[in-house]
Amino acid sequence: MSVARKIAFLASPTADAQAALAAMTARHGQCAPDEADVVCPLGGDGFMLHTLHRHGALARPVFGMKLGTVGFLMNQFSEDGLLERLAAAEPAKLRPLEMQALTESGATVTSLAYNEVSLLRQTRQAAHIAIELSGQTRVDELICDGVMVATPAGSTAYNYSAGGPILPLGSGVVALTPIAPFRPRRWRGALLKADTEVRFRVLDTYKRPVSATADSHEVRDVLEVAIRESRDRTVTLLFDPEHNLEERILSEQFMT
Repeated sequence: MSVARKIAFLASPTADAQAALAAMTARHGQCAPDEADVVCPLGGDGFMLHTLHRHGALARPVFGMKLGTVGFLMNQFSEDGLLERLAAAEPAKLRPLEMQALTESGATVTSLAYNEVSLLRQTRQAAHIAIELSGQTRVDELICDGVMVATPAGSTAYNYSAGGPILPLGSGVVALTPIAPFRPRRWRGALLKADTEVRFRVLDTYKRPVSATADSHEVRDVLEVAIRESRDRTVTLLFDPEHNLEERILSEQFMT
């Protein structure tokens, strides 16, 4: 990309991130995200997701730097050479999932997810969930702790820990992954075209309540949840060429 003249620095509340914020704004100045050429969050992956949810609609490229525990979506932090790194950075375009959840109270709640949308049991009782794909029932009754739909960018996170596959960036697919499934005993999930509409229907909602979470936005006591890839929202993350997101996702598949 061309050299950014205006950078919006954002930081998580941690002491390290706040110290980095002071150092970077002293060196490069500061401006509001809606006036910036690039947004630069300082923190971990959680803060990156917070930034994308809050400022993703601005369509500004985002170059994150790691000052947290986990930084899969971030670059390494350095006070030096930022303008040169931005000029050489490689873009990775992400398209989030759109979640629409109908609750027991009759409310309809919508949210975006850059990593995954997950359904989880709210009590000790296992969840009973029916799964429809583009209007066709594929699983009449999944008995489980939960189930999720994960994007390629999110496939290395909760999805992978639940036994789901790691998806290459730009593959055009999402992962449908059960969480601790009991029945059907041999079903371990599916790979779906990204434009597939996934609908979860919660069975026996009174005895077996279920919550839905889009990244960190939780909705409790859901009856139905519809999920599909967003058609009009994309974000562009910027990465140092030697450690771009596509390479990170590929490398995750060969870790031992």
